[in-house]
Amino acid sequence: MSAPKVYFTDMRTQLGEGLLVKLDRLICKAGIDKIDFKQKYVAIKIHFGEPGNLAFLRPNFAKTTVDRIKALGGMPFLTDCNTLYVGRRNQGLNHLDSANENGFFPMSTGCQNIIADGIRGNDDIEVPVAGGEYCKTARIGRAIMDADIVVSLNHFKGHEGSGFGGALKNLGMGSGSRAGKMAMHNEGKPQVNKSDCIGCKICANFCAHGAISFSGGKAFIDHGKCTGCGRCIGACSKDAIYGNWDTGNSLLSCKFVEYAKAVLDGRPHFHISVVNQVSPYCDCHDESDAAIVPDIGIFASFDPVALDKACIDAVNAAPALYSSILSERQHTHKDEAGNADHMTNIHPTTDWRVQIAHAEKLGLGSSKYELVTVK
Repeated sequence: MSAPKVYFTDMRTQLGEGLLVKLDRLICKAGIDKIDFKQKYVAIKIHFGEPGNLAFLRPNFAKTTVDRIKALGGMPFLTDCNTLYVGRRNQGLNHLDSANENGFFPMSTGCQNIIADGIRGNDDIEVPVAGGEYCKTARIGRAIMDADIVVSLNHFKGHEGSGFGGALKNLGMGSGSRAGKMAMHNEGKPQVNKSDCIGCKICANFCAHGAISFSGGKAFIDHGKCTGCGRCIGACSKDAIYGNWDTGNSLLSCKFVEYAKAVLDGRPHFHISVVNQVSPYCDCHDESDAAIVPDIGIFASFDPVALDKACIDAVNAAPALYSSILSERQHTHKDEAGNADHMTNIHPTTDWRVQIAHAEKLGLGSSKYELVTVK
């Protein structure tokens, strides 16, 4: 069997032809028109961005994708599920307000926003996971499961819990309802290194479950209340909070891959990844650290595994940007091609390869791919 094709275009433009024209040409060359969109509901799974974060995808990328799907006869909508952590996207109304604030509304994108798991985050469907080792069923936002076709449009970036966030994480973690996210996060509880903790209490502000208290000026995490979401880890400027991630992060990655399988099984699907403003952490943060590598380009494929692997390979082959967190970390880890393993250097206790390997095992796609460049 031949390797799946991943189509790529860089960020270079010329007079009279902008990047959005290249995006449309890319997805057409990648064969999006092979899907029968006529009179079909199309869930475009996207991350609207936590307000304050400036690395999320601009709505213009969504508009181009929406326009192409409409031209093919589809009925698209942009969608995401509510979050588990404290923030402005943890219930449906605030989530819609956040999307609007970040520029996602019908006048700019050409379609409606639908929060897939509803106002309270409990409008979901329990979906079987074929071959699931850790999740026999997945709780997926109802609107996503009501769609006939799924298109993932994601911003490729680093992630403290899975090494990187691409198509698989966008589909798996992002499509889980609040109950689904709870199920995915219920292992790998963080710990506090008391010698590094300065008692600033910032971590407690990020805990949606009241699991962090303070004694003697030091943080304490009640694992009976903690869901393992890891927001406190990203919030701690002193790196005093760390995860028991030898099993926790790997298990989290396997679980969201199984959720992605629940989302994709039995339906046509197509995947687009924009590799620009590659931040070291998730777009769920209400801030975005400096990009770690130069903007690379846009990738598209019918295979989400091949797509994610092509993106991580491209990022690892790119130089670290001066003044980024990547430039501050020791470049001791290498990938199989001999390039610096950027995501491991940023998140050394997280193995990004786990999600790729587990997705291959479940039959979601292949890490071997043929890269096709589109000018």
